[in-house]
Amino acid sequence: MRNRFRRTAAGLFAAALLAASVTSATTASAAPSSGFDNWSCKPSAAHPDPLVLLHGLGGNGPGNYSYLGPFLAAKGYCAFTLTYGQADPSIPVGGTVSIARSSAEIEAFVQRVRTATGAAKVDLVGHSEGAFQSIYGPKVRGYAGQVGKVVALAPPTHGTTFGGLVSVGDYLGLGPLVDQVLQRFGCAACVELIVGGSAVQTLTAGPIAQPGTKYTVIASRFDALVTPHETSFIREPGVTNEYVQDTCPLDPVGHVGLAFDPTVAQLVANALDPAHASRVVCAFGPPL
Repeated sequence: MRNRFRRTAAGLFAAALLAASVTSATTASAAPSSGFDNWSCKPSAAHPDPLVLLHGLGGNGPGNYSYLGPFLAAKGYCAFTLTYGQADPSIPVGGTVSIARSSAEIEAFVQRVRTATGAAKVDLVGHSEGAFQSIYGPKVRGYAGQVGKVVALAPPTHGTTFGGLVSVGDYLGLGPLVDQVLQRFGCAACVELIVGGSAVQTLTAGPIAQPGTKYTVIASRFDALVTPHETSFIREPGVTNEYVQDTCPLDPVGHVGLAFDPTVAQLVANALDPAHASRVVCAFGPPL
């Protein structure tokens, strides 16, 4: 009887160890439900649509979203970025090639994110040219059905009176590389994004906002690059247009600074999840 008891106890102990081992292994191998450029990330039920973050002209994905990417990941999102529109793949400067060429790269990246995460839709967050691309791609390339929300930071939606838009690269310390790219390859996107530019004409021919997609456009009254400031806004049903200063009047944030401003980060988070919007604590973004 005593031996049988010992054998039974030993068996139960072994089973417990096995169960603990299996549980530990399952926990260790479980995919994260949030992260920035973590391709094992699987979106949670709370945030089922992964984010695709689109950088500005003359910048790159990792640099442009070095602040906002981790911020949104900490909010529980699977967030991904890329560097699109590189005239020379060996130079980490993007967005200078034609809007159409960059838009095709972005669409392919959206499909990659959807495949990796298993998500039916993504949300797009764009800054400067990336904001324009977040609006342009779903309409012109026709993948609006795969986009739940668009949050666009200072897009030159209706064209800008400034012809450069390249200071994003300067802010990221890429100024010499940007100059090198422009000297060797030019800037097709710059020409297409000014008032009357070909990409602007394509986007604004007919309604911009697509059915089933919710849009938020955020601009700054102190933007010195995308001017006039109203050019960013989409005055159509289903679109929320706002200035940073509507919420935080003293925030001096400029065009480039929008991607690095704690105030703007909170506005973006609220636009992505309006059902759980939180009070914005005003901060001060870079006045660039």
